[in-house]
Amino acid sequence: MLTTQLPGFKDPVHGAQQTFRALLDALARPGILQTTASLTPPEGLKPSCAAACLTLLDLETTVWLQPGISESVRSWLLFHTGCRFTTEPQTADFAVINDVETMPRLDEFNWGTAEYPEASTSLLIQLPALQGTGSAVLQGPGILDTITIPAPLHTDFWRQWQEMTANYPLGLDAWCFAEQQVLGLPRTAHIAGR
Repeated sequence: MLTTQLPGFKDPVHGAQQTFRALLDALARPGILQTTASLTPPEGLKPSCAAACLTLLDLETTVWLQPGISESVRSWLLFHTGCRFTTEPQTADFAVINDVETMPRLDEFNWGTAEYPEASTSLLIQLPALQGTGSAVLQGPGILDTITIPAPLHTDFWRQWQEMTANYPLGLDAWCFAEQQVLGLPRTAHIAGR
């Protein structure tokens, strides 16, 4: 079957609404798992990340795909969203990451400007699971006191994250995806006690 023949949402309106709500809730409540609409993605995309792509990407967005992501993903995204692609992380509206160990440093993405902090890159990070080693304790808006983020993100990622959050309102918002679930990491969430 050709990749472009893989369908998007079974119910495009409700699928996009459910996923958009999950993405918003994930950023509003960092560390609390949310569930996206289901679909069958091409190989190389988790179902939740694919749902996010169909919800967020359109003709106006520029996407950076981490090297190693299959050409079938690029074809599927182009077919369903009409998005544009870039080879430069700094120029991307969205970055799809499938290997956090080899992804660029956070400061290689666009953190926005003082006038337009929202014009930054949003990271779509695919993980094998949303639990594992490498957790961090975060605090900030949307977190009652502190919350432990169990996503398997390496120590250097969290060090870079802490450096980034010191530049607020500049910075990156990120979502972590595994299967049907998503976990949000807004730029307002910082390492507890620092």
